[in-house]
Amino acid sequence: MRTKCKKCLGLILVSGLLLLALFHARSPGTSSVVDIRPRHGSPMKKLLDGKIRDTISDYHDIAYDVKEDVACRLAQNTCVCLADKETFQLPFSNLLFPRVWARNLNLAFLESHPDPEGVKRHRAQEYSSFQRRSYNPADVLIVAEANSPLQYPTQGVEVRPLKTIIIPGLTLKEETRANHMVYLTATLGTFDVAATVAGVSVKGEGEKHMILSSPRLSALNRQLQFVTYTNTVFHPKTADTVQFATEGHQSFFTIKVGHGTIPTLYNSGYQKEYNISALVTIATKTFLRYDKLKDLIDSIRQYYPTVTIVIADDNEHPQPVTGPYIEHYIMPFGKGWFAGRNLAVSQVTTKYVLWADDDFIFTANTKLERMVDVLEKTTLDLVGGAVREVTGYTATYRHTISVEEGGEEGDCLHMRRGYHHVIDGFPNCVVADAVINFFMGRTDKVQQVGFNPRLARRAHLEFFIDALGSLHIGSCSDVIVSHASKIKLPWTKTDPEKAYDKFRYKLSSDDDDIHNEVFYFKNRFKCMTSH
Repeated sequence: MRTKCKKCLGLILVSGLLLLALFHARSPGTSSVVDIRPRHGSPMKKLLDGKIRDTISDYHDIAYDVKEDVACRLAQNTCVCLADKETFQLPFSNLLFPRVWARNLNLAFLESHPDPEGVKRHRAQEYSSFQRRSYNPADVLIVAEANSPLQYPTQGVEVRPLKTIIIPGLTLKEETRANHMVYLTATLGTFDVAATVAGVSVKGEGEKHMILSSPRLSALNRQLQFVTYTNTVFHPKTADTVQFATEGHQSFFTIKVGHGTIPTLYNSGYQKEYNISALVTIATKTFLRYDKLKDLIDSIRQYYPTVTIVIADDNEHPQPVTGPYIEHYIMPFGKGWFAGRNLAVSQVTTKYVLWADDDFIFTANTKLERMVDVLEKTTLDLVGGAVREVTGYTATYRHTISVEEGGEEGDCLHMRRGYHHVIDGFPNCVVADAVINFFMGRTDKVQQVGFNPRLARRAHLEFFIDALGSLHIGSCSDVIVSHASKIKLPWTKTDPEKAYDKFRYKLSSDDDDIHNEVFYFKNRFKCMTSH
């Protein structure tokens, strides 16, 4: 009897410990809360800006002469809408001597707009939001103060392809000697000076290697403030490694060469509250489930009667799907899951796209405004919701993804259930790398990643693997969509349901081969781990 009691007590104790461990693992409170609201600057940036101003203002009492042919190539941070004047009129003159034309978009767009001031405010607001989201601390100019004795910029120096800049922060700090000398060497550009300082020798102007020397250290440092770099090898995105050296010391820094990022702004109208119809398009794909699709559309219309719904359809015998704010696109038969996603998302013109499977059902808990609010107020590019099954179980399907370098044979992909941390200000939201098949994302960012059209029958995590390093992803458990019941007795299934099951669940060896090839060859993985 005592033995049996001891066994029971031991079993209860072990069960209790397991339940406690499970609760601890699933509790969001065990994770840190992190603020991911967009920030355009920081106190550190202000400190760095002050240091740069102090550096540039040194030696201001030393005179210089502007070198016009170099200085005129420097960016003036302004642009003029100016066309070439027509000087003479001859047959085919436009073909032989093409003139630059100009179009003032401010006048072309705003003069016919009913609310020009409102649209200007809205554009400024959108651009400010874009700048905050795209801000990268690694692009901030940082100058390493001399201790080697060279002072130079460690990051934040950029030049447009084939353009000219002044290199900030170059200084030599050493004890007085008979002659002070430094040299610069580049591979993708040339050096010059925008102004000359008396008493400084400059050799190698317009070349990849330039030497500057002077018996006066202050004059040399004044001359260094006018050193320019001109990119000579066109590439839309690369970097030049510059060597900056003096006798017995050398340093290296990079100059980023590339075009600036063109913003993608959406003219959804200036609103005090979120206008979901102007901000969000719902995208879905359907195949052999028109009854489920009808239920989805009816549920959406109950809560969002004017939101556009984009439908990709690869049925063999398509049926018309009509109604206001519905776009129905027909694809080749059986083209597949990700191909349908690509088609649907490619037709979205709003700022955000919501992906929903065709067997989802909107309820009072499917609050798209909450998703929009998270995306508007954080740096997230995509946020997932939760799916409630008929059993009452609610899933978020949160995963973290990491890639470990593996050498010549390929890398290792590691996927784990869970998330990174809770989002400050949104206690029901976390940051993860993959979320459930119900998500809202910034349209341009989702389009950039895209969906591999070779994955036809089953795919989900593949999109988030491709998005790793490109998309900042979150998940909110308080935006819930219902899932139509899949529980059905085999003898009660209709012919379309049987056909769907055949396409969806009876996978061939070719399907496995495609997935293996995608991971092994396209993504260069040699191993995958998950739980």
